[in-house]
Amino acid sequence: MRPTGFLYKCNDCGREYSTFGTLYLCPWCSPGNNNTAPPKGVLKILYDYLEVRKSISDFTDLKNSGFISLLPIDSTKNLPPLRVGNTPLYMVTELDGSRLPFSLRLKDDCQNPTWSFKDRASALVSAFAKEKKLGIIVAASTGNAGSSLAGICASQKQKAVIIVPEKAPLAKLTQIIMYGATLIPVKGTYDEAFELSVKATEEFGWYNRNTAFNPLTIEGKKSVSFELFDQMKKTVPDRIFVSAGDGVIVSGVYKGFEDLIGLNIIDRMPEIVVVQSEKSDNLARNTGKKDFTVIPSTTLADSISVDIPRNFYMAQHFIHKYSGETLTVSDDEILKASRSLSGNTGLFAEPAAAAAFAGLLSYMKQGLIQSGSSNVVLLTGSGLKDLTAVSPVLNMPESIDPSIAELKKLLQ
Repeated sequence: MRPTGFLYKCNDCGREYSTFGTLYLCPWCSPGNNNTAPPKGVLKILYDYLEVRKSISDFTDLKNSGFISLLPIDSTKNLPPLRVGNTPLYMVTELDGSRLPFSLRLKDDCQNPTWSFKDRASALVSAFAKEKKLGIIVAASTGNAGSSLAGICASQKQKAVIIVPEKAPLAKLTQIIMYGATLIPVKGTYDEAFELSVKATEEFGWYNRNTAFNPLTIEGKKSVSFELFDQMKKTVPDRIFVSAGDGVIVSGVYKGFEDLIGLNIIDRMPEIVVVQSEKSDNLARNTGKKDFTVIPSTTLADSISVDIPRNFYMAQHFIHKYSGETLTVSDDEILKASRSLSGNTGLFAEPAAAAAFAGLLSYMKQGLIQSGSSNVVLLTGSGLKDLTAVSPVLNMPESIDPSIAELKKLLQ
C-alpha cells in the first residue's frame, strides 16, 4: 500500500487540490478554454517528498516498492497483468560503419504490450479506474493511445471506447478492434475527436484517458525516467531526444527526473531535446511566444500530428525551467532516419518515433553533441503500426523464377 497521499497543482494558476477522486483540469482556469488554443488548467500531481523519504533510504528501496509512493494509486496490484515498461535500453557504438565519439543508447518502448510508449499511461489510468470502480474508459487518439487503452483494458476486463480520426493508420485501428474496444472513427481531426470525447465524458459519465486532460497520463509516462536512471547504473544521461506532439511524453520524462531531484536521489536534470516535424511544429514554434498560433499539421508522422498541443503550457514550463531545447526536422529527414535506424540497429520504429532519432542525426550534423557525452533516444512506437508512411523509402524487388540462372541474373 502507498504510504502517502498526493495533491493536484494547476500548471497555470498554481492552485492545489486535495482529492483522491477524479479531477481533470483546474476548475478555476479551465472554464475559459476553447478549441482554438491549448487548454489552461492542466494539472500536475505532487507528492510530499519529505514524507516519502521517511519510507525509503535510496533508489533501490523506491524501485523495490514498485515506486508506489510516487504513484497516484493505492496499490501496484491494480496495475495490468501485462508487462508494461522495463523495456530494453540498447547501446549503439557506431552508425554507418563509423564509431561514435559519444555514448548513444536507444530506449525501445516498441517492446511494450501494444508496441508503444502509450502503454505506460494507459496502465496507470486503468489501475486508477479499477480502484475507483469506474466504468467505461474513453480516449481520443490518432491511433497509439487508442490501441494502447484498448489492449490494456482487455487485460483488465474493462470496457473502452476509442474515438479516432477516420484517416488513422489501419494497423492501429485493427489493434483497437481486435482488443474488443468500441471504435468510433470521426470525420475530422484528432482535435475534433478530442473534443467529442470530452463531451461524451460530460454526457455519459465515462472516465477519460486523454493525454494532458487526465493528469495520470503524465504520471504513467514518467516511469521511463526511473527506468533510464536504473538501467544507466544510477546515472543521469547528458541528453535525451524525445519526439513530441501533445507534449505529454516530454512532460512525463521531465516529471520523472523532477521526482528524483525532489527526493535528492539525483542533483540535475538531463538536457531534453524536444523534436517535432516541420509539418507539425505547433509546440516548438510557439514555445517562448506570447500568443499561440496554429498551423494545421500535415506530417506523415501521425502520432505526433497535432494542431493544438494539449499539454503545451506544461511542456513549455518544463523546457524553460530546465533549459531544454526544441528542434524541428523535415518529414524527409524522419523517413531517412527511420531507414538508418532500422539498417544500423535492427530496430524498426514508426515515423513519429524515428523523429527523435532524426533529431539526434541533426545534432550530429551540426556538431552539437560533445565527445564523451551520454545520449539517449526514446523510441516510442513500432514501425509495424504504420507501414504506409514508410513506403516512399521502400524499394520492393520484383519476383523472379525460382532458378539459379534467374538468381545470378538478379545478383549481377
